[in-house]
Amino acid sequence: MTTPVYPPKPVPGDRIAVLSPSSGLPALLPLPYELGLERLRADFGLEPVEYPTTRTMGATPRQRADDIHAAFADPTVKAVMASIGGDDQITVLPYLDRELIRANPKPYFGSSDNTNLLVLLDNLGIVGYHGACLMTEIGRPYALHPLTADSVRAALFASGPYELRPAERYRDTARDWADPATFAAEPEMRPAGGWLWHRPEGTVEGRAWGGNLEILSWLLMADREIDRDPAAYEGRVLFLETSEELPSAAEVFRILRNVGERGLLARFPALLMGRAKAWSFERPNGADDRRRYAVEQREAVLRALAAYAPHTMAVFDVDLGHTDPQMVIPYGGTVRVDGPARRITVTY
Repeated sequence: MTTPVYPPKPVPGDRIAVLSPSSGLPALLPLPYELGLERLRADFGLEPVEYPTTRTMGATPRQRADDIHAAFADPTVKAVMASIGGDDQITVLPYLDRELIRANPKPYFGSSDNTNLLVLLDNLGIVGYHGACLMTEIGRPYALHPLTADSVRAALFASGPYELRPAERYRDTARDWADPATFAAEPEMRPAGGWLWHRPEGTVEGRAWGGNLEILSWLLMADREIDRDPAAYEGRVLFLETSEELPSAAEVFRILRNVGERGLLARFPALLMGRAKAWSFERPNGADDRRRYAVEQREAVLRALAAYAPHTMAVFDVDLGHTDPQMVIPYGGTVRVDGPARRITVTY
């Protein structure tokens, strides 16, 4: 097993690469992108550096890989952040120079489709950071959410334990990013209700692995980056979240069933399940339908655990996915899940 390495952290004044390894949406939606750049400078003291495909729609996988190489190889760049996710980062993986990246480890921040790069970094023994895409989290309308800002700041600059906290209020809705009015008011939030614990009898400490459930299923189908030997994941802490495409409870169960059939699911003694995003522009569910969606997803996960990992402890509604706020998970870094104390501590 590769011993994980936490890359050196940036300090205020350093340069941070801003890449679009999935989609060049900054070209189409400049408002959250420019706001995110401004906050990197003003709130975090970092100087963003753009690359040829950062604001380019339709860039080829090789072109996007070239930007990743340039960012990691540049000694003046101390961290890397994705602008946003997408749905085809898997096509970039074959073009990546793993030895170049291994020789130049840097903190990489991204979520959703960026699960692809985070799994690759994990395989290289480099701890990455699941969370904090520039447009969705850093460029949040009106103001950074305090929980997000605190987690991102700790993950960027600090080293050591960091205790995650349940959000008191959250949102999974959005407004039009092309409308300036969207950024002029605080987004509407709803009561969050705290974390829900399943089998919280003991304490588990292990290296984090997981990410977006749909992306992991694609990696399994393409037979990329996921070890064929389930023993490689023994004792790790699984964390999962689902996207704005709102996969059905049946699909969530089937993916996890297949993970179980592969012999993977039982290897994880603990699971952190991200709060389900239950609204999208295509499916603007009302409050009742959103509650129903979240309950059905949770039941699907519990059904899969009962069949394939009956001893796994699980925590639901952790703010680590496509909802707001979002806390950063150190991918490949240490996570401690204390059931009796109802505490989750990560090591940045």
